[in-house]
Amino acid sequence: MISNRKREDVLPLHVMELPRKVVVGEEILGDMGSILGDLELGKNALLIWGPNVKKIVGDTLLGSLEEKGYEVNWEIAGPSTFQEVERISQVTLKVGASFLVGIGGGRSIDIAKLASFNSKLPFVSVPTSASHDGISSPFASVKGLDRPYSVVAKPPIAIVADVSIISKAPLPLLVSGCGDLVSKLTAVRDWELSHERTGEYFGGYSANLALLSADLVVNNASAISDKSQDAVRVVVEALISAGVAAGIAGSSRPCSGSEHLFSHAMDITAPGKGMHGEKCGMGSIIMAKLHGLDYMQIKDALSLMGAPTKSSDIGATEEEIIKALVLAKNIRKERYTILNEKQLTSETAKNLAKEVGVI
Repeated sequence: MISNRKREDVLPLHVMELPRKVVVGEEILGDMGSILGDLELGKNALLIWGPNVKKIVGDTLLGSLEEKGYEVNWEIAGPSTFQEVERISQVTLKVGASFLVGIGGGRSIDIAKLASFNSKLPFVSVPTSASHDGISSPFASVKGLDRPYSVVAKPPIAIVADVSIISKAPLPLLVSGCGDLVSKLTAVRDWELSHERTGEYFGGYSANLALLSADLVVNNASAISDKSQDAVRVVVEALISAGVAAGIAGSSRPCSGSEHLFSHAMDITAPGKGMHGEKCGMGSIIMAKLHGLDYMQIKDALSLMGAPTKSSDIGATEEEIIKALVLAKNIRKERYTILNEKQLTSETAKNLAKEVGVI
């Protein structure tokens, strides 16, 4: 019984932070004011979006919020940098915002997420594309920090995903989101490996939720490239679930492993080539081989979706792929993955990438 356990045997504190409300549907942005009504966020909203997104959904969102008595301020998101986060944080104070809304793709949502974290205010996520799981996770990525990977912020208090808007986004964005989802297959295996080797905490529920998200897109791979609203909804809900898995785990472990380290290393060796999720998907092909998983299943699913599976698909050279594979293990030295066990050299990395057909 717990009462008989020694104090040093008591499990460490584990905090789960999750969205309070998730709304997914078609043509729902016109109901934004009503959707947020029962969250008691206050009445002063600061909307963060890009110029194109404002043109597409601006009138609808502003009208819905103002109709319900919200005072609405808005800002166009600049570059995804720490300086821009600081600027938005200052605007938040200046206008006396009671909550922030990030509307758009990764940039606007990440900037709003970190600015709300800095300002200790709630944040609402309104994705207009399904390119990565940051729409629901407590992690954000901007340039200018001391690391090439995401940092901890806060999860959104609410997510409002209008499938009719998201389905109009370019197909490569949707495919990138699928690559990010498929990568959970290797991320969870890396997490299990770390638990076995180092004793790191492993959460079975969050791991299985992440795997379920990956399985959803793998099983619907052939339909995703058609970009039907049903397929888009599957991807959106899977991305939301994956982000929630990270919130339950209290870390990015169920969603980010050696394949993400490869993607971040590619940002260094081949900057500007390929989207984050695309590179994560390619990384999963490689890391699945190292783990002894069915890498061809991953590769075939990505191909069916129209996702890149080899270096030339994203304009990267063989040398850039090889350098990224060797560098990846050093991106986050505190994170144990399959790369700690295999210790790739330029020669073994080249052989591996060739064997799985990435180069």
